[in-house]
Amino acid sequence: MESDIPLSPAVQRAITVSLCAGLALVWLYDLVAFYEPQGRWSSWLPLVSGPVAAAALLLPARRPSPEWRAGTAALGSLALTVGLCVYAPLTSGTWGLLETVALLVLLPRTVRRVNRPVAAVTLSVALTAAVISMPWRGGTEHGSFTYSFVLMIAVAPVVALGCYLRLLDARRAQAVTSVRHNERLELARDLHDFVAHHVTGIIVHANAALVIQESSPEQIKPLLEGISRAGGETLDSMRRLVRVLREDDHQAARPGELLTELDRLVSAFTGDGTEARLDVASEVRGVRLAPEVETSVHRVVQEALTNVRRHAHGTDVAVRLDLDRHTDGPRLRVEVRNTAPVAHAAVPTGGRSGFGLVGLRERVEAVEGSLTSGRTPDGGWCVSAVFPVLAAVEGSSA
Repeated sequence: MESDIPLSPAVQRAITVSLCAGLALVWLYDLVAFYEPQGRWSSWLPLVSGPVAAAALLLPARRPSPEWRAGTAALGSLALTVGLCVYAPLTSGTWGLLETVALLVLLPRTVRRVNRPVAAVTLSVALTAAVISMPWRGGTEHGSFTYSFVLMIAVAPVVALGCYLRLLDARRAQAVTSVRHNERLELARDLHDFVAHHVTGIIVHANAALVIQESSPEQIKPLLEGISRAGGETLDSMRRLVRVLREDDHQAARPGELLTELDRLVSAFTGDGTEARLDVASEVRGVRLAPEVETSVHRVVQEALTNVRRHAHGTDVAVRLDLDRHTDGPRLRVEVRNTAPVAHAAVPTGGRSGFGLVGLRERVEAVEGSLTSGRTPDGGWCVSAVFPVLAAVEGSSA
């Protein structure tokens, strides 16, 4: 699926609300600890710098980028520290817990999400310096060394956590790349077999035309039309093969037997309290698909059923094939939908790591299709793929 395991909107909202509530409690602590209505202006300084640092952490949009967030927060905090330390050292109320927590949370996110290593190291050092130097805003007479040492100890595990998460992301990216590469190789092998099949058919038709050119010249035209059609399909398959092999970023169904293979696959899935059905629209039976598209359809249904058995066992499954009408021609839609599981799995029903659907998307897009997946309103899961179809032959209903 996606590079990351998807979280439901409810879980995302719960995480966001919990983080905001935690930061609000920290700000209230700063309010109780530092604010003095009759005191100097320094009493409200942490009440302002803290929310500003938290804003850099909580802004929901993707822009500004992680680089800008980390850079702005680090430079702003360092500038405030230097200004107070050099020009107006204060005795109290110079730095608060909210600003410290916000920068400490921002630090591992910066280590993890900034793509360029040099930028990640630079921004992480700047944030670390901003956190450790905050106690110096009040001068050297108020335990600045002790507080800086404590913050230095707190920074170490935070940076280690960011490095660990970055390593996990790198490993996942490598795994996704490997899955996509293997899927391209498998599709390339399929396309090679299909091209050989088409070329063999062209040769057979050409030899038949040579044999009957004198005795039955009226049969030459249908043979030539068959050669032309097979040649065009072969050329399309070869183009896909070359495109798949040039890109760097089970058992297949036999060509021409897609519906039979799908019926066998769905029938084998039924059992152990699970019901599965295959619905095929009447208009689908008349369409023509490229051989590599047929095997991709089979692979989508197979992978979706496998995910249901692994992560939503006991649910009912419906596999449906129908024809969508688009401005650029009809498209075959394949949909695998399962009901909500009785016992919620620890991972999404779409897959434990998402690698299976990553490979599926790579295969489907390689044959000029598209694939989507996600939760249904009733708590189930739906995998939907759209594939191109070939031009209808004479006498077909498609």
